Amino acid sequence: MATLSIPPVLTTPRDDAMHLYKAFKGFGCDKAAVINILAHRDATQRALIQQEYRTMYSEDLTKRLVKELSGKLEKAILLWMYDPAGRDAILVRQALSADSIDLRAATEVICSRTPSQIVHLKQLYHSMNGIYLEHDIELHASGDHKKLLLAYVTTMRYEGPEVDRASVDHDAKALYKAGEKKLGTDEKTFIRIFSERSRAHLAAVSSAYHSMYSRKLKKAVKSETSGLFEFALLTILQCAENPATYFAKELHKAMKGLGTNDTTLIRIVATRTEIDMQYIKAEYQKKHKKSLNDAVHSETSGDYRTFLLSLLGPAH
Repeated sequence: MATLSIPPVLTTPRDDAMHLYKAFKGFGCDKAAVINILAHRDATQRALIQQEYRTMYSEDLTKRLVKELSGKLEKAILLWMYDPAGRDAILVRQALSADSIDLRAATEVICSRTPSQIVHLKQLYHSMNGIYLEHDIELHASGDHKKLLLAYVTTMRYEGPEVDRASVDHDAKALYKAGEKKLGTDEKTFIRIFSERSRAHLAAVSSAYHSMYSRKLKKAVKSETSGLFEFALLTILQCAENPATYFAKELHKAMKGLGTNDTTLIRIVATRTEIDMQYIKAEYQKKHKKSLNDAVHSETSGDYRTFLLSLLGPAH
């Protein structure tokens, strides 16, 4: 995985905390200074800055940011302040909260994460909310979508590259029998294979399916399932094949047409910057013949735009 390419930082977390404190002083907040510091610090540095700020000023930095910022910029910076697992826990909890249920957002975060990321997410979800992730899924999701999510967050999957050819072919045949070959769909088979197999294995199943039946597994999922269940299966499948392609596509969807889905834009940029943003940018450019930076630039404005573009880094 490519990490965030951050220019070398010449200041200490203590200096950064002092500069932030200065930016909050006086009339209005110096947002440019806040963006310049926070957008160029990785998760470890951001945690140290928060510690220093609390020590020096007996105040919680995130609470201060809430007072000083507003709107989309506030939302984006606050999300960025967490480490990746904490951010996932916050996002899924928000998406599964009674006042703002967004099952699609919860599904995207859960189904695009690796098994070890899910383990961290579940631990933090419980320690932050005093409630288990499974409990909230049980409460808000339904039907096959719920069954898939529960299976996906409770099954420990292998994360390595090795695949067993015979079992790949076996799964490809099982999915064909469970879907395109029969009248109706055997959802249980889809849930079992998609929740229990490693990414490398699923990607191999997808390619075996294509060579055996001259049909794409993705197409089969689309014709055999629907709604959030379909979205969850496709997210798992596409992230097994190439997560960067998946996120480039979701970003494009968030920005195309009239208006921008800022919630999705903020979520993906903040969560992928420290994981695979360089790959996502390359996929976006390849598919849409325009850079992700240009797309974000034309769909956003002001300090919010500056912050997102700072996270994306230079357009190559």
